[in-house]
Amino acid sequence: MTKKQKLELTWIGKEERPRLEPRILLEDQELSCHAAHRVTESDIFDNRLIFGDNLLALKALEQEFSGKVKCVFIDPPYNTGSAFTHYDDGVEHSIWLSLMRDRLEILRRLLADDGSLWITIDDNECHYLKILCDEVFGRRNFVANVLWQKRTSPESRLALGAAHDHVLVYGQTASNIKFNKLPISNEQTKNYKNPDNDLRGPWASTDFTAQGWRPNQMYKLITTAGTEYEPPPGRCWANVEPEFKRLLADGRMWFGKDGTARPRVKNYLSEANGISAWSWWTNSEVGHNQEAKKEINQLFGADDAFTTPKPERLLKRVLEIATNPGDLVIDSFAGSGTTGAVAHKMGRRWIMVELGEHCHTHIIPRLKKVINCEDQGGISKTVNWHGGGGFRYYRLAPSLLEKDKWGNWVINQTYNAAMLAEALCKLEGFTYAPSDAIYWQHGHSTEQDFIYVTTASLTHEQLQELSDEVGPERSLLVLCTAFRGRGDYVNLTVKKIPRQVLSRCEWSHDDYSLKVENLPQKPAEPGQLSLFGEEGKP
Repeated sequence: MTKKQKLELTWIGKEERPRLEPRILLEDQELSCHAAHRVTESDIFDNRLIFGDNLLALKALEQEFSGKVKCVFIDPPYNTGSAFTHYDDGVEHSIWLSLMRDRLEILRRLLADDGSLWITIDDNECHYLKILCDEVFGRRNFVANVLWQKRTSPESRLALGAAHDHVLVYGQTASNIKFNKLPISNEQTKNYKNPDNDLRGPWASTDFTAQGWRPNQMYKLITTAGTEYEPPPGRCWANVEPEFKRLLADGRMWFGKDGTARPRVKNYLSEANGISAWSWWTNSEVGHNQEAKKEINQLFGADDAFTTPKPERLLKRVLEIATNPGDLVIDSFAGSGTTGAVAHKMGRRWIMVELGEHCHTHIIPRLKKVINCEDQGGISKTVNWHGGGGFRYYRLAPSLLEKDKWGNWVINQTYNAAMLAEALCKLEGFTYAPSDAIYWQHGHSTEQDFIYVTTASLTHEQLQELSDEVGPERSLLVLCTAFRGRGDYVNLTVKKIPRQVLSRCEWSHDDYSLKVENLPQKPAEPGQLSLFGEEGKP
C-alpha cells in the first residue's frame, strides 16, 4: 500500500446516494402540547417532535440548524438480522451501512463545532459502524467507545452471553469538546480518607506519573523520608520539577505513612468539582434493560412494552457529560421518546424524529405526562422535576412536485402560496422571511439579495416595474410559472418553475427507511426452492 492510498470500508451500493428534497415542516397545533402556565423561568416551549422519514426530516432541519446542535444521541436499528432471515446477509448489511452513512453525514453538518455524537450499538455492527464513522467524521474526531453494562446477569442459553452495548462517541471537532465532569456520588465519597489528619479534610490520591517520555519530566525525585525515585520504564513524572516542589511544599504529595512509597498526589473532597467520566458504565450507575422496560411498562402497560428501550439514567449520563441547560439535543431515531423525555426534564432543548405510528401512540402521550408532571418515574425525582414547557408537533410536507395525469411534473396541488414560497426559499438557499410591507420579499440570502415566488405569468411591463422597485442597490431572484421579457433587468434573475428545480432532487420519494419489502430477493441456489419460487422467481 502506498502512502497516498487510504483504507476505506466498502459495501454493495456505497456509491449510490439519495438526492434528497429539502422538505418544509408543517405544524399540527392539535398535536402540539404546552403547559398551561410557566413552572419556572427556564421552561422551554420550542422543542420539536417531527413525524416522518428521518432522513428527509434531517434534510429539512439542515438549513436552519447546521452548526447549532450540541449533542446528537441516536439508538439506530442494531441490524441483528432477526427480521431478515430470508435475505442475503451481505445485501442487508450493505443497505444498513448506506442507511447509516446518509444520516450520519447530515448529523455531522448539524453538530456545533464543540458538539458530540453518541450512538448505541451492539457487537453485530459496532466495528463496521466505527470504521464508517471514521470516514464520515474523521478518525481524529473519535472520542471513545463507551461500554454500557446493559444486563444484570448472563443469558443462560448462551455459552458466552453479551453483557454490554457500545456507545460510540465522536466530535464534530474532538479537540474543541469540553465535556462536563460528573457529580461525585455518595459511594465515591467513601474513597476519600484522611489518614494523616490533613486540615483540608478527606482526600484521595492519584498516581504522579504519565505515559511517555518528556525530557523535562524525567528528573530524580526524593520523598520526605529521603527515598529516591525515577519514573518507571515507559513513563515520566506527571509534572515538571518546579510544580512537584510546589505540591510538596503545600503538603499535597503522599509517600505512604512512612514517607518511602512512590509519589502520589492528594485530591481533596472539599475542592472536588466532580469527576471525569470514563468508558465503563455499570448498570448500577446508568441502568439496564430491565430497568428501561419497567419504566416503559409504568408509562404504557406491560402489553405495550418496547423490546429494547434505553433507561432514562443512561440518557441522563450522556446529557450530563455532553450538554448544559439550554443546549440543543437531537435524536432522529426517537423510538419510545426517552431522549426527549430526559432532555426535557434536564432543561435541554430537543428535537426528535420518528416515522412509526408509536410517535402518536407512545411518544406524544409520554411527553404530555412529562409536561403535566404526571411522569414521576425514571429520573424525575433525581432532577426534582415539576413539569412545564412544551413541544411543537410537525409533519413533513408532501413533495413539492408531483406528476399530473399526463406524466408531467407540476407543483403539488396541496401547496398554497406560503408553502410554495417557503419550499422554494429552502431549495434556493434563502431564509424564508416574508415581508408584511413589500410583496416581493419572500426571503433573503443577504441584506440586499431577495427572492420572490409567484405562480403568475409575468409580462415585460410587470418585470420592469419590479426591477424599478428593487432598485440598483438590491438584487432579486424571481421564480414564476412563465414570463415574457427581454432579459435585460440588471437587478433581476428570472426563472421558471417547476423547470428551475426539476433536476435538483428525487421528487415524490417519501420513505428512505430500511424496510424488509424494499430488500432485493435472494436468488435461490440451482434447483433450490425459495419463498419466491424456484430460482427466485415468483
